[in-house]
Amino acid sequence: MAAASPQAAMKILIVEDEAKTGDYLKQGLSESGFVVDLARDGVDGLHLALSETYDLAVLDVMLPRLDGWQLLEAMRKAGKDMPVLFLTARDQVSDRVKGLELGADDYLVKPFAFAELLARARTLLRRGKVKEAELLRVADLELDRLRRRVSRGGRRIDLTAKEFALLELLMRRQGEVLPRSLIASQVWDMNFDSDTNVIEVAVRRLRAKVDDDFEPKLIRTVRGMGYVLEVAEPE
Repeated sequence: MAAASPQAAMKILIVEDEAKTGDYLKQGLSESGFVVDLARDGVDGLHLALSETYDLAVLDVMLPRLDGWQLLEAMRKAGKDMPVLFLTARDQVSDRVKGLELGADDYLVKPFAFAELLARARTLLRRGKVKEAELLRVADLELDRLRRRVSRGGRRIDLTAKEFALLELLMRRQGEVLPRSLIASQVWDMNFDSDTNVIEVAVRRLRAKVDDDFEPKLIRTVRGMGYVLEVAEPE
């Protein structure tokens, strides 16, 4: 049996309302070893972007129902940070600037050669892999170390600096019971004092933000030992 292509697991979302262009891109990228979903308008594209996980999005600017800029803005607000390549027939500098300010990663003007689009897509995917090393995930909880962002189920969660450091520690040591003394030294840079409840209070506040409104619950107290973040096995 032939070895699987290293790109086989890479998933790309195309949002393009021109039928010929959309079909051409889907066929070309599929033949290049990618898994491809195609949406014909901005609303359907947004639904796919928020409900699936993609390594790259290729967005047309002029889309029905929701244009590419609105689509990108909604994706970024929802915490979706996959690389985005814009396609447009408009070669105005102001248009390119607007897209980049909204969080686009690259811009390709129509008409374009498929070989150039493929090269740019592969470049963005390589960059995405570097970013992924800075992204911690447990279930639907995501922590982006570089951007200092946390989201769960696509919903942005605002944390204080200490809460962020505590969550990062718990996620980096997923499945490991962390004693209070270790948390105190790593997050607060202090020796553990059994008379202080600063850690209990911080964990309680963190749970309220990342667990209370979500399932499954991820942060668990291990009585007499400490705290652990993990996806519990169903009983």
